[in-house]
Amino acid sequence: MGQIQSLEELISLVLRRRWLIIAITVLGMLAAVIYAKSRPDTYESSAVIQIEGAQVAEPGAAGAQPDGGGAAQVLQTIEQRLTTRQALSDMIDRHTLFADQPDLPLDKKLFALRSAVTFQVVDSAAGQGFGQARNIAAIIISVRYGDAELAARIANDFAQGILDQSAAGQRDRADKNAAFFREDEARLFAAITALETEIAAYKNANADAMPALNDARGDELVSLTNDLRSLDQSLLALAGEQTAIAQKQTQRETDKRRLGEIAAQTEVLTAQRDASKTRLAELQTALAATPEIDRVMSGYDRALQQLQDQYDIATRRLAEADTAQRLAERQQSGRFTLLERALTPDYPIGGGKKKIAIAGAVGSLLAALVAAFLLDLVKPVVRNSAQMQRQLDLEPVVCIPEIRAPKGRLGSAALRLIDDPNRPIFGLPRFAVLAAAATLALVLMAAAIG
Repeated sequence: MGQIQSLEELISLVLRRRWLIIAITVLGMLAAVIYAKSRPDTYESSAVIQIEGAQVAEPGAAGAQPDGGGAAQVLQTIEQRLTTRQALSDMIDRHTLFADQPDLPLDKKLFALRSAVTFQVVDSAAGQGFGQARNIAAIIISVRYGDAELAARIANDFAQGILDQSAAGQRDRADKNAAFFREDEARLFAAITALETEIAAYKNANADAMPALNDARGDELVSLTNDLRSLDQSLLALAGEQTAIAQKQTQRETDKRRLGEIAAQTEVLTAQRDASKTRLAELQTALAATPEIDRVMSGYDRALQQLQDQYDIATRRLAEADTAQRLAERQQSGRFTLLERALTPDYPIGGGKKKIAIAGAVGSLLAALVAAFLLDLVKPVVRNSAQMQRQLDLEPVVCIPEIRAPKGRLGSAALRLIDDPNRPIFGLPRFAVLAAAATLALVLMAAAIG
């Protein structure tokens, strides 16, 4: 720190540059007071919105708005809508804001209005469970503006916007959800009907190969096999008898009639055997196609069951959405209500100007100390034996104090009072008096501002 190596040297620096420090501090305090007084007054007004629980227990439908958990998301959405460029521009026109600043660009007006409003949520006393959404009990809309009446009007306008958009949004969500599930139910019903028609057509086209007829086809196959065996035996017997009659040397009239009967019976049995063989081939073909048909029917059954499950879910959700829609229309579900309207504030919010003035005074004092230190650093002077020994490595033999000519008894007393650091003021320590004077100056400055 150059020449400043101890507390005594710092005090000596302050005393040497006291008039510079006092001048800079006083000027800075005056500038801070003037700046604080020139700032316009700011008024704050707040409106409170309460989140009421549902008057009737709502079902767990997608269109039902939760009491507190979903309110946070709904509030965020509404806040984003209310602070859009178009919404803020409409509010500026509606309340004739910034009428005293016609040349102010629209972007700056929007930024100022967006910065003037704050949305504060009050958590529910019920608390928040692990993994659950945040529960909100109330919303506080605060507006800071230079005009008290406009501050209250803007806060009430924002509050009314939240109420309107909340009610409209709740009805709109319920209507959209009911329409969606109604459309989904109709779509699934049409899909089920079309699939049932397709299954019926496939069953008709493959009626003989349906897996349900496997037992009947097995019995019929055994019966046809036995019939074919019996027919073959009958045909063999008729063929043997016909051969025996044909080998006779002399055929009587009865033999000829018998040959005719044998031919007729053979023709009938042959026709029966051909029909049985044809039916047997059909049964064998149907039995061979049964596994594929069984696979296709299993796929149809699974698809139909899935559609039926989806249809049941859609029907249940449609009923819940219809219930939520009726509750929203009657305003019996969870909703926002205006608990307290914003009133016109009687006094501007305090503390702003005083903080500026105090900050200016503290900053001026620090700037004065820095200026004094820089001046002492620019022109270094050895002022005591400790500095000479530290800077030049020489130990002084004798120190001769500065002697000034007296200027009269009153002037001499005043000079000694100011220049002697160890001399008390009014019987009190010098620094205690100076600290009290600085405190009194700050109090007077704050009183002048307030």
